[in-house]
Amino acid sequence: MSNSDILITEDMVDAIALGGCLLGGGGGGSMAEGIKLAKAALKHGKVLLKDINAVDPESVVLTSSAVGAPSSSEAFVTDQDHQCTVELCQAVGVSGINAFITNECGGGSIFNGWVPAAILGLPLLDAPCNGRAHPTGLMGSMGLHRIKDYISVQSAVGGNPKTGKHLEAVFKGALDSASSLVRQCAVYAGGLVAVARNPVKASFIKDHGAPGAIKLALKLGEAMMKLKSSGPQAVASASMDILGGNVITASRVKDKKLVSEGGFDHGKIVLEDGHEITFWNEYMTLECNGKRISTFPDLIMTLDAESGIPVTSAEVRKDQMVIVVSVSAKNLILGEGMRCKELFEPIEKVIGKEIISYLKF
Repeated sequence: MSNSDILITEDMVDAIALGGCLLGGGGGGSMAEGIKLAKAALKHGKVLLKDINAVDPESVVLTSSAVGAPSSSEAFVTDQDHQCTVELCQAVGVSGINAFITNECGGGSIFNGWVPAAILGLPLLDAPCNGRAHPTGLMGSMGLHRIKDYISVQSAVGGNPKTGKHLEAVFKGALDSASSLVRQCAVYAGGLVAVARNPVKASFIKDHGAPGAIKLALKLGEAMMKLKSSGPQAVASASMDILGGNVITASRVKDKKLVSEGGFDHGKIVLEDGHEITFWNEYMTLECNGKRISTFPDLIMTLDAESGIPVTSAEVRKDQMVIVVSVSAKNLILGEGMRCKELFEPIEKVIGKEIISYLKF
């Protein structure tokens, strides 16, 4: 172990989940499911978090993720499914895997890669594809779609065998085509699949991923847990102090509209004080009485105003009191996918609002 390595213990899991959920920005999966996955991984073996600078730049690294609609009632993925995704990639020629990374930070997704890493005795690198959550697979592919002739390998496993929805699939081809097929697998599996994808060298991840994002999530979670007894506003303020963000408002949810289609959730949340948040899995825009305040990939997040616990777009409910926070994208650790304007075009079609004109890169 190098001095920068962290051997993950069960005591760290709740803090990583809490900080990860905040960085999820409305998406990134369920904290409860993430914690369950993390504890399952620790039962299989050790989870060693390594700094990207502490590994051979030529190391082959595989991305682990989950794809689907967070609100789906039929979503079903086991830790064995996560392991199977790696085996499927190996079956079509992916060899010499040296480490894993997760696709993003989120309450559930920050733990992607833990199970296969623990089972295979390989490290997890602190360099997610993205330091916040994002809706599409291409956004979490570190700009690989811009590399001419790049051939993507992606596997998908999920669905409940008892309902006849379990499936296992692996695809090789253009990155956008493989990503679309994986998304369809999530639909047929009941809303969610575990995914392994896009083996690349560690040197590529260092330049195009989000090094340090998991340690940031741990720092955030620890600070939030420490101030829990001081109340929700203190928790929100502490997290914003670390990220250089702002507590925008505390208000009651007046209305929530959610539609699940094509393996995504989309809709909007309206607060009693005039604030409105649109989402496509993750929160996309924050406005007050029609004036734009924040735009994805800025971080927009809701916290329960009674507990201070972050709540995702799928979890927010009508009449709930929430605290809304916002952090400029320039203060976040972001992967290359958040600097590719062409990947933001689908957002505008889904939510019906301008996004690209607000981007600051």
